[in-house]
Amino acid sequence: MLKQNLQQKLLQKLSPQQIQMIKLLELPTLQLEQRIKKELEENPALDEGVDHDDEYSADEVQDNDDNQNEEEEFSFEDYIGDDDEITSYKLSANNTSKDDEQRDIPYSSSKSFHEHLSDQLILKDVNDREKLLAVFLIGNIDEDGYLRRELDAIVDDIAFSQNLEVTEEELRQVLDVVQDLDPAGVGAQSLQECLMLQLERKETVNENVVLARRIIAECFDEFTKKHYKKIMSKCSVDEVQLKAGIDVILKLNPKPGSSFGEPQTRSVQSIIPDFILDVIDGKIEISLNSRNAPELKISRNFAQMMEQYAKNKNASKSDKEALVFIKQKLDSAKWFIDAIVQRQNTLLFSMNAIAEFQKEFFLTGDETDLKPMILKDIAEITDLDISTISRVANSKYVATPYGNYLLKHFFSEGMQTESGEEVSTREIKQILRDCIAEENKSKPLTDDKLAEILKSKGYQIARRTVAKYREQLDIPVARLRKEL
Repeated sequence: MLKQNLQQKLLQKLSPQQIQMIKLLELPTLQLEQRIKKELEENPALDEGVDHDDEYSADEVQDNDDNQNEEEEFSFEDYIGDDDEITSYKLSANNTSKDDEQRDIPYSSSKSFHEHLSDQLILKDVNDREKLLAVFLIGNIDEDGYLRRELDAIVDDIAFSQNLEVTEEELRQVLDVVQDLDPAGVGAQSLQECLMLQLERKETVNENVVLARRIIAECFDEFTKKHYKKIMSKCSVDEVQLKAGIDVILKLNPKPGSSFGEPQTRSVQSIIPDFILDVIDGKIEISLNSRNAPELKISRNFAQMMEQYAKNKNASKSDKEALVFIKQKLDSAKWFIDAIVQRQNTLLFSMNAIAEFQKEFFLTGDETDLKPMILKDIAEITDLDISTISRVANSKYVATPYGNYLLKHFFSEGMQTESGEEVSTREIKQILRDCIAEENKSKPLTDDKLAEILKSKGYQIARRTVAKYREQLDIPVARLRKEL
């Protein structure tokens, strides 16, 4: 049985322009440049830069409006109101001297890693079929130098893409040729194989190299877990001999591809800060990166074009359509410039609040001066939504006298010491990092011991919390930090 009923719901919907504004706020400087470039390409009503000879005067707009007949169907005044001064829709950076230079890190224009490998095949005794298979295998090697795919899967790929039937055994033989290329270890299918390939190429073979080979071949699992006593027992060696063998292994390259440099296809970019923070005479001064404050304006020619169409008393249908099109482009350009202005204001407003909250750190550069700060703290200061502060902090960097920092770096939870003083978890992590750096590597500190040290300093932290902080710092457990 069907029933009909009325329901009243309160829904909040974002307009397309609000969505666009949110997206603009999230963009870091480099992506903002790309977004502006795209807008300039797509909207002829938008111009870049400030050229006073080309600016469309607000007085001209007003004079033209006054001269329009009020009875005209398409008056210029209908499309540009008295308070819509075209010349006001422009921006200019106030800190152009700070970051005008290009900050991209150049990368090599020489041969790529895969080309480097393929070129070596000329020196190998291979026929055309084997060379084709070798090139195919090289194409499957990743930037670290590993062949991480199974050979049976590559056999299927060759059959499909090259219409060539090949056995896994034949492909294995060709892989042996590839693994004989430089750098040593390339084409390995595992770390164990990579290290063994390098050890097998050692020109000088002494007892240390022989032991290193045996450790990798027979005790690899124990080696990765640093179970040194098990290795000594299995290989019948003492601690001195074991240390000598492990020293040989530690000099090997676990990522042979990385020694060649970055892949040709990858463009390496340096960090481009969104904010510039200076400390001058004990005062903090913040400005936007000049690349983050573009100069935009309404096109004079486009505005004049609209004026001419609007003056036409006997406008045809095509003229009316053209006028609507021009009006849409002008509105879009003015909205985009306004959105950029709003973005800049929001960024500066939020950054100033962060700088004031973390004033002690920005004056000293001492990490221990960082106070516990969460998104809500800055949202309350600025009277902005937490989601807005999150978007400001996301992927944005600030250049300070102490280096470039991701804004997220300044947000952390807090806890209280025994004396009731609130401290940042970052401060606790720094103490953990220092303790581990100074520990006896033959007997590294366990999480329980680290918890005891922190408690002795007044920080009441459970062992599981210590483990969580240690993992966040990418520090392995005590057993894996052990050294001979």
